[in-house]
Amino acid sequence: MPASPHMTKLGIRKKLLALREQLSPDVRAACSEAISARIFKLEIYRQANAVLGYMNFGAEFASELWIQQVLADGKKLALPRVNRHTNQLDLYWVDDLENQLESGLWGIREPVVERCEQLTTLNEVEFALLPGVAFSRNGARLGYGGGFYDKLLMKQLAIRLGEQTALHSHSAKSPKNGDISRWLTPAKSLVIAPVTHRPALVAAAFALQIVEQIPQEATDVKVEWIITEQETIACSE
Repeated sequence: MPASPHMTKLGIRKKLLALREQLSPDVRAACSEAISARIFKLEIYRQANAVLGYMNFGAEFASELWIQQVLADGKKLALPRVNRHTNQLDLYWVDDLENQLESGLWGIREPVVERCEQLTTLNEVEFALLPGVAFSRNGARLGYGGGFYDKLLMKQLAIRLGEQTALHSHSAKSPKNGDISRWLTPAKSLVIAPVTHRPALVAAAFALQIVEQIPQEATDVKVEWIITEQETIACSE
């Protein structure tokens, strides 16, 4: 879907949510099945032992069937829970969807704290599937406006706000070996600390959620792959 360069995040979000809601349940189910099949073929998924997923809500990609297969594949599964005191995401290992989840914020099923082990970092997670409202082919992601995933990923990437060195490197082909500048929006206030590990960042989206351009801020973290029912997109600048 084309997006005007002057279109705000709010405008893109409003338009895309309306378009997504227009998909019939049958179409969403078929597209979700096709997306899941593409994800399972990714080598980065196949090699991962531990995966971060999410429980869908509304007209999103139906992630629950994908999550069930993750567990069937013998992988460790981490799911997020909104911490209402910190306004951030806490992550928990889940292996029993029926007994370890409960309805949480916005009706999204979340891990039951007393029944799950909490993760303190993403160090064990090798593959992260992220939700979102809109995506562009360079990996830009537009969420729902809460900044939950950006805060989670910025923390893991060991980025701190400061007034020192500006991000100016755009030549990295891969964020390996601690170089994650390629996956961030350049800004004068960002200072990067060395990173030893982070998961592959993958988004699942319907084809109509792909737009030409998304306004980016310093705290926005890009994804490396976008999987739709029609194609597997390796993100590039």
